[in-house]
Amino acid sequence: MSSKKNNRKFKSIMGFVHLWLGLISGIIVFIIAITGCFYAFQAELRDLTEPYRSVEVENKAALPPSYFEKVAHETLPGKHLHGINYPGADKAVEIIYFDFAPNYHYFYVFANPYTGEVLKVKNMEEDFFQFILDGHFYLWLPPEIGQPVVAYATLVFVVMLITGIVLWWPKNKAAAKQRFSIKWSARWRRKNYDIHNVLGFYSYFIALILALTGLVWGFQWFAQGAYLALGGEKSTMYLEPQSDTTNIATLTANTDLPPIDKIWHKMLDEYPNAESIEVHVAETKTGPIAANANPDASTFWQVDYRYFDQYTLEEIPVDHIYGRQAALDNADKVFRMNYDIHTGAILGFAGKLLAFFASLIVASLPITGFYIWYGRRKKKKAAKDTSSNQAQRQTQSARKSFKPKKREKVSQEVTS
Repeated sequence: MSSKKNNRKFKSIMGFVHLWLGLISGIIVFIIAITGCFYAFQAELRDLTEPYRSVEVENKAALPPSYFEKVAHETLPGKHLHGINYPGADKAVEIIYFDFAPNYHYFYVFANPYTGEVLKVKNMEEDFFQFILDGHFYLWLPPEIGQPVVAYATLVFVVMLITGIVLWWPKNKAAAKQRFSIKWSARWRRKNYDIHNVLGFYSYFIALILALTGLVWGFQWFAQGAYLALGGEKSTMYLEPQSDTTNIATLTANTDLPPIDKIWHKMLDEYPNAESIEVHVAETKTGPIAANANPDASTFWQVDYRYFDQYTLEEIPVDHIYGRQAALDNADKVFRMNYDIHTGAILGFAGKLLAFFASLIVASLPITGFYIWYGRRKKKKAAKDTSSNQAQRQTQSARKSFKPKKREKVSQEVTS
């Protein structure tokens, strides 16, 4: 008897935590989830709706990065060039401009890799999917405000998933039969209850994975803890190595090709099967020329990141996880899979579908949960009003049934 009482008390506490955390974070969880739905197939939708991303393959070599560097300065003078990406023989070259505050800007220039023709200049601040991503990461608030809010809301959601599965867990076999299917013939309130519980259960594990991988970006302590739990030993912070400025003379003595072109040719030779190759200009006097090659453009975890001294073009090793694949252990690789796991891309198109539907269900949970709470509250209020009305009717009935004796009769009784 005591065990049943303790179990009821425990579930009551779980229900209280689940309810109030849900009411507090519901709108934020909805925004995070629904923007995740929109972003799930952004790569495929971009290819369908942005024709300037594709070009006809020509039987000649692509123009080198130094050419597109000149195109960049002519197209958007005064803007900060970040890098040049070659995403494939049938894709436009992407010239990327990016800079932080106070001169923040984010532009893409798409150009034909064979002719150099500029196909599109796009301000990414006006891009639909960038808008969606800003909502997903920052709730469209300044990053210093929105990012912590999203992080803590995600942490709260993890607690809600745990309390939710506790509340869902059936107490016996008879109850279990009602936990796995929606009773569509029932009244709307019961259907809403089943939708919340049944769909919440079926999406539970995927939703938990999405939330935990999101926390890796939300909290540095969580990211570091997860990496250490995997057995990682490197730094998870991205830091560019430094070029040696005492070797400037080495650069000026070797001018047959621009340094960025030499690095690009080196990457082409070493990664003949790469689906994309990207090179980054040295952004400061001490910065490196960075380059990366991706054997599978649909994911990011397999990217080989390379760094070269901008004066000697010698490779500079790094001690963090964003280096060469050959230098990574299993913990590094799993940690680098975080983005691809979060988006479902790690499992290809099927994984994206799973992430999409799980996010859609998660977006529905605050809505169905709110109606469960509102329905119960309304029912309790109605019951309270009914009880109050019954009490009033009983009082009125009692008053009517009570008939005092007439004064004359009372007098006669006293006299006699």
